[in-house]
Amino acid sequence: MGLLGDSLYRAVQGAFTRPIPKSAPAQMRYLVKQLKTTRAVAELLEISQRTVERYVNGQIKRPRPGLATRLEREVTRRWQPNIRARAKQAAATTGGIVIDTRARFGFTAAPGTTDDARMRLITQALPPEYAARLFAAQDQGADEQHLRAIAAEALQDVYFRDRGRRAAGLQVEFTDLDYVDFEL
Repeated sequence: MGLLGDSLYRAVQGAFTRPIPKSAPAQMRYLVKQLKTTRAVAELLEISQRTVERYVNGQIKRPRPGLATRLEREVTRRWQPNIRARAKQAAATTGGIVIDTRARFGFTAAPGTTDDARMRLITQALPPEYAARLFAAQDQGADEQHLRAIAAEALQDVYFRDRGRRAAGLQVEFTDLDYVDFEL
């Protein structure tokens, strides 16, 4: 994932009602419960089935760094799917999403205007339809460029054009992304 994809993922994680298991044995037990067999977990994490069983039984407590990263990523990906779905649904239907970004914004507009690209810090609430489009694109595996295009269109419509009340012909270019954070 890229900056936008990771930020959308973190925003949804903020809706979790319980913390993710911290210890490797607890994480491994959770994965075994989700995937039903130790063999499936072993294939997912690219380790032996016996190693998975040792973690489940508490015989091994500290994974090597590569395994620890994969283990945490897979547990986080599967943690509280209903809460995650509800948070996305609420943002896509009623609540919308807030974007906080620092990026270079340039414009295509009428000749003679001062629309040179410059770094801007923008915090803007986006309406639910843009949240729905962002989450739908993320769920379909869209790349960073596609997510960036949706975010640029949202900022163009809501922030720069004020929902059609000004700057009708303005086209926004969203480049040199320094950081981006989303909040539900």
